[in-house]
Amino acid sequence: MPPFRIAPGRVAGMVALLALLPLPRMGQAAEPPQPRAQVVTAGLEYPWAVAPLADGSFLVTERPGRLRRVSAIGELSAPIEGLPRVAVRLQGGLLDLVTDTAFARNRTLYFCYSQPSEEDDEATSTALARATLSKDYSRLEHVKVIFVQQPKVEGQLHFGCRIAEARDGTLFLTLGERVSRREDAQRLENHLGKVVRIRKDGSIPRNNPFVGKPGARPEIWSYGHRNSQGATIAPDGRFWMVEHGPTGGDEINLPLAGRNYGWPVISYGKNLDGSPVGEGRVAQPGMEQPLLYWAPSLAPSGMAFLTSDRYGPAWKGNLFVGSLRLRYLNRIEFKGGTTVVEHKLLADRQERIRDVRQGPDGLLYVLTDEENGKLIRLLPR
Repeated sequence: MPPFRIAPGRVAGMVALLALLPLPRMGQAAEPPQPRAQVVTAGLEYPWAVAPLADGSFLVTERPGRLRRVSAIGELSAPIEGLPRVAVRLQGGLLDLVTDTAFARNRTLYFCYSQPSEEDDEATSTALARATLSKDYSRLEHVKVIFVQQPKVEGQLHFGCRIAEARDGTLFLTLGERVSRREDAQRLENHLGKVVRIRKDGSIPRNNPFVGKPGARPEIWSYGHRNSQGATIAPDGRFWMVEHGPTGGDEINLPLAGRNYGWPVISYGKNLDGSPVGEGRVAQPGMEQPLLYWAPSLAPSGMAFLTSDRYGPAWKGNLFVGSLRLRYLNRIEFKGGTTVVEHKLLADRQERIRDVRQGPDGLLYVLTDEENGKLIRLLPR
């Protein structure tokens, strides 16, 4: 397992952060046994996001541009109709999906995808849409695109595209820098390499940090990001994200309003050709350090905090992060002030883990990123 490190200068902040999380106490019982993996369904083509529903069923996106329902007994539906046109480009396609906190009443969901340009089919960007799921689960209705990343860029990589609903009802969306335009992650007149924050109707909250600033996009929440493929809201209400480093330097960040997270000026990784990122420094005035980072890389994906008691007290409050490159689910235990302990789950399966969510039943569910992808339920032993 690659070493997971606290970035210099973040120790005091880590102590304060951990005091707010529902952490296990020192001196608890020994490490619980590995959970049992139960395959709910297979036959998913490169699934990207799972949204567990209160009735025991699931909504699952497939990157090639399909949305499906998986019944409580694992039956896979035909593709749900009504999606907008999706540009399927290597890492692009139909990506994240979350249900509204009031889904049981309003049947509203939000999804993000790579949207093609009307003028140039090779140019794409990440878009976020809102829709209502029909009562028979067969189609999306009242589909409305509420945000489109600008500008559109030719290329097939780094779409970002994770969504998280904050406690105040606003939506965070992570946006990749599309590789060829990575320098734009430091510029505020575009959405490349940013986290944006909008309301559910697509309007812009007045307290966003760049509202009214000339030359800056008012949707921007934070900038200097590379490619975040995992995001969640912590039990204390804070927004967390994981993002891919180049070669090493994968990061966990807690993006704060208006802050600059450094890409591509500083990084704990190296460029793909082995050369240093920027000037080869890992710190720079005015740029934030990650909370934690991995070196070498594990290619982090979906992430979720466990808030239930289903796996015993040692797991409650732990953070779970999928690994694409190293093919396991990472259970991250915070304890003892700044001590971080990692535990490999599902490593024996050797499957790329794309997403992890806690269901209404308190259990964890993961998706495997494969041509014959699976939805897996983790059962306590």
